[in-house]
Amino acid sequence: MHTQPILPRAQDLQNKAKRLESVFLSQMLAHAGLDRAAEGMGGGAGAAQFASFLREAQAESMVKAGGIGLSEALFRALVARDGAAKDPGQDSGGTHAA
Repeated sequence: MHTQPILPRAQDLQNKAKRLESVFLSQMLAHAGLDRAAEGMGGGAGAAQFASFLREAQAESMVKAGGIGLSEALFRALVARDGAAKDPGQDSGGTHAA
């Protein structure tokens, strides 16, 4: 199976799309009540801060495991807007330039 290497700009856009999905999932977990776990730790500012770190780590793990598909949609939109994933050796028709 032949796969094309990811160009540096495309890799950067992919990383940013994954980070945005992670932030989105972290916020959704907070709104779903995951922050209530801090109440079991005695409450207070320290527990709330720990809960946010835990929520962010869980969101990042979800994205690494495939996420909800948001990062792929964001990546495609960014590439379409930016044109960054194009191989400089290819023209718009997908053939190699001479």
